[in-house]
Amino acid sequence: MTAKKNARRSAGLLLFRTGDGGGLEVFIGHMGGPFWTGREEAAWSVPKGEYAPDEEPGAAARREFEEEFGHPAPDGAWVELGEARQPSGKTVTVWAVEADIDPAGAVPGTFTMEWPRGSGALREFPEMDRFAWCTPEVAAGRLVKGQRVFLDRLREHLAEGGA
Repeated sequence: MTAKKNARRSAGLLLFRTGDGGGLEVFIGHMGGPFWTGREEAAWSVPKGEYAPDEEPGAAARREFEEEFGHPAPDGAWVELGEARQPSGKTVTVWAVEADIDPAGAVPGTFTMEWPRGSGALREFPEMDRFAWCTPEVAAGRLVKGQRVFLDRLREHLAEGGA
């Protein structure tokens, strides 16, 4: 099957660290806006965003992390976790980076949309309204379904001795 010329693509960074208890933790964000308010399950995402066909995915991942979290992506070795096609048809490419940042330091970017729909009123919402460190098991329930594969790939990488 050939990819559509105008297929939507996103790129993002999945941060990971060793938590206080010695286990793996990953850094994810709760999606902002009225659709996600009050939802926890399948309402979180890897900080990521769309990019144009002429943009390098790694550069997009770095840019989108900064837009969504409000601070530059942390330095460190990038672990390629590959691509995954989402139920929407979008293809997401993710890298993992070992880092330790404070979720309370977030200054999320915003987007504008008509809300309530049909009202003609434009409102601004954060792209991600909160961030958290959690175990991969907790993250699996929080992440949108199409991104859960990246948790498995990160665990595989770490089990093989990667860091």
